[in-house]
Amino acid sequence: MSAELLRLEQVHATYGDGDVLQAVSLAAASGRVLSLLGRNGAGKTTVLKTIMGILAPRAGRIRFAGDDIAGAPPHRIARAGLGYVPDTRGVFPSLSVLENLTVAARPGAMAGGSDWSLERVFALFPRLYERRHGSGGRLSGGEQQMLAIARALLTNPLLLLLDEPTEGLAPIVIDDVERVLRQLKSTGLAILLVEQNLAFALAFADEVAVLGKGQVRWSGTPAEFARAEDVKRRWLGL
Repeated sequence: MSAELLRLEQVHATYGDGDVLQAVSLAAASGRVLSLLGRNGAGKTTVLKTIMGILAPRAGRIRFAGDDIAGAPPHRIARAGLGYVPDTRGVFPSLSVLENLTVAARPGAMAGGSDWSLERVFALFPRLYERRHGSGGRLSGGEQQMLAIARALLTNPLLLLLDEPTEGLAPIVIDDVERVLRQLKSTGLAILLVEQNLAFALAFADEVAVLGKGQVRWSGTPAEFARAEDVKRRWLGL
């Protein structure tokens, strides 16, 4: 059984006067993919922002690799081994592709013992190598998504947080993103995936959690989720 890497226990998070997350508990294991599902507004992005310290939890515990990271600043959390790809992608438009990649790069071995380097990233994303001297702002949406993932990999994370990586992408580009994520999973990299595209989210998930109105309403394996018709109907509108 894979070792537990991340655990949220009874986490509450607030925007303004109301709780967005209410007693959220979930866990992600080394070398596994956890897909977090839910309707728009369910709190999925807030979960990732709270893990990364962008939003401080009002209550609860967040442990990563044995350390309590709840309320820690984002830079400390990133250095602990969490890589974050936001739904906005966060590409610096005035910097070149190469500068975008190297701005936050740092050494460090993944669980499999192999560091991510520029050479390894360019092998995974050959289009980025071709565009390495061009500006980030001139990339297509799909290329920007690849750049955001590649930049996160160069921080050499133990766990990669991905927020809606297929949003706004053409089907052929989504296929390319899926190919990349399958390759990442094969390296042993743990992934916490937030995704509206159900087929994509389930394609390589080991575990599934369903969020509704700021709470985890269901969790289990993809096979169990396939049989959970009441969960899909009530919390996903399927």
